[in-house]
Amino acid sequence: MKKTLNTFVLAVLAGFCIGLGGNVFLALIGTNKALGAVLFTVGLFTICTNGFNLFTGKACYIFDNPPSYLLTLVIIWLGNLVGTGAMALIVRGTRLADSYIEAAQGLVAAKNADSLLSLFLLAIVCNTLIYIAVDGFKNNPHEVGKYLALVFGVVVFILAGTEHSIADMYYYAVAGELFSAATLGNALLRILVISLGNIVGGLILPVGKKISKSLSEA
Repeated sequence: MKKTLNTFVLAVLAGFCIGLGGNVFLALIGTNKALGAVLFTVGLFTICTNGFNLFTGKACYIFDNPPSYLLTLVIIWLGNLVGTGAMALIVRGTRLADSYIEAAQGLVAAKNADSLLSLFLLAIVCNTLIYIAVDGFKNNPHEVGKYLALVFGVVVFILAGTEHSIADMYYYAVAGELFSAATLGNALLRILVISLGNIVGGLILPVGKKISKSLSEA
């Protein structure tokens, strides 16, 4: 029970950190989207350096863990939802609320107008880049390379217009769609579809590497 609770707490903290990155992105999206994408990396930087639990990063290592890891991913997903929601509630109570809500509603409107298939495919692309970021941070032998992996992975997934389920949790929350019964179902459906796409995308490179390794050893 303590281990599960710890997993959940670290996931809440990760969601909160993604909200921190989302804040600066919403603040800059109308004036300097590229800079907002760069500064968004504060979220993943904090998560990786502190060992917090982010669903999109952890989903890349399903095949390195026992089947019970799937339940762990569900707990992390829920913790991320709580953490992003908490950050959204904080900013919605500040003088910045109007500008943040307007920016978030613009992002959410595009997601709501998109097809579920498109969201799923964009999520696959996104988490391929997240794998590059988190695995690069984890395994790159060069200190500078570790942090370049984080920056490149995050900046490219944002500027390419792909879908990150936990960032989307934050945007849907700021837009108010996770806090309204009328829009909650649609928001959760789209976030779930994006989450599934993130899982697929996060497995492409590691599974490919395993196949290549097995072929070379055959």
